[in-house]
Formats: sequence, C-alpha cells, structure tokens
Amino acid sequence: MTTEHPEPEILGVGDRQVARLHPLIFTTPEPEMPHHVRSELNTFLMVYKFGLAEIGTKINILAEELAHRGRGNPIEHISPRLKSLASITAKARRIGCPMTMDDLRSRIRDIAGIRIVCGFVPDVYTVARMLTQQPDIHLVTTKDYIAQPKENGYRSLHLIVEIPVFLSDQVVAVPVEVQLRTVAMDFWASLEHKIYYKHDADVPAPLRDELAAAAEDAARLDERMERLHQEIHGPRH
Repeated sequence: MTTEHPEPEILGVGDRQVARLHPLIFTTPEPEMPHHVRSELNTFLMVYKFGLAEIGTKINILAEELAHRGRGNPIEHISPRLKSLASITAKARRIGCPMTMDDLRSRIRDIAGIRIVCGFVPDVYTVARMLTQQPDIHLVTTKDYIAQPKENGYRSLHLIVEIPVFLSDQVVAVPVEVQLRTVAMDFWASLEHKIYYKHDADVPAPLRDELAAAAEDAARLDERMERLHQEIHGPRH
C-alpha cells in the first residue's frame, strides 16, 4: 500500500509558518489482495491517520496560541508521516512480529509519527512538556537522544504518546511517535540519511567518524545560537 501526502497548507503564525495537516490518502494496495483483507487494512491504518490529525491539531493550537500571546512560536515546522504497508511489513519481519492486526498494533508503536522542528534546544523540551501535560495525552515512553546522543551522533527527543480517537462506536487509544529536534539537528539527520540511504555497508569508517564530528558541530551551533538568543532577549522563564 502506498500513502499519498498532499502538500500541507501553510499558515502564517506570528513570525513563523506552521503546516496544517491535510488528511492522508490511502491508494490501492500493491500487489492486489482480497477485498476483505484490503478493507481490514484500510480500517486499521485509518485509525492511525485520525491519530495524526488529532495530534496535529493540538500542535497547531499550541503554536497559534503562543504566537498570539506574544511569547513567540517555538515551532518552525511539522512533518507527519504514516508508515507504508511495505515499511510495516519490513519492520514486522525484522522484529519477528506476526502479521496480525493485534500484533502489529501492540508491537509496532511508530506506525503513525510526527516530527516537530524547533528553533532552540529549550524549545524542544518546552513543546514536549506542553504536549504531554495535556490530560488526554498519555506518555508511554521517552528516549532522549539529545541528552544521550546515538553513537553516530544522532540527536532528537523521541516520545511515544497515546491519543484518543473517537469513532462512531468506540474510543481508540492510538500510539503516535513524536520526534522533536532543532533546525540544526534536523539538517544533520536529513543529510545523514541521504548519505547512508541504501549504502550502510559501503560507508567507510573515516566518513562515519566525520559524520559524527559534523553532529558535534551542529550541537555546538545550537549552543551558540541559544547563547546569542539569550544575550539579545534575556534568559528564558
């Protein structure tokens, strides 16, 4: 199954532009499969689409409200994504997860995901706190790769949250992976992914070391920009 991502509508919010999430569109699964299987799969993924819409609305509300209050919008941009059937299948095989709806639901927690890119490191934690303190959001797990970067230099704050989706006959707690990072972290991660894409085994050790060093450079840039921000605007409260 492929998932189409329409171009997001861009909203002007204070001195930032925030992408409003449009509905994701499911296209016909490939290869062809029985109608009842396709219907069950579409229903399964549709709930995750709704979960993305719910959390996207919450993020847009936070951004607009903070800008309206004159505190500045800490969110530079957001990017939602829904795993394709191929990606879900590959991960299920990798972790030994049976291809049943119940097993996929319980063991693959990042079918729906959203990336929030902020200006500064403190903004990352501020947005994460504001989001997870909302009473209808349940924080499941936290992985702080900013405080403890991965060996390759990757930095980001990863949260798994559950958000309620109200269907016609039931309420479903939908897991969504939320990744929060700075512009500098996002720049490094995006280019690192392009360099490594389909060539993990072919990237020589010296280049891997250089990529890790570039991640350190990006981290130092974050620290420098935060210091300059504080010198101009004063300490954060």
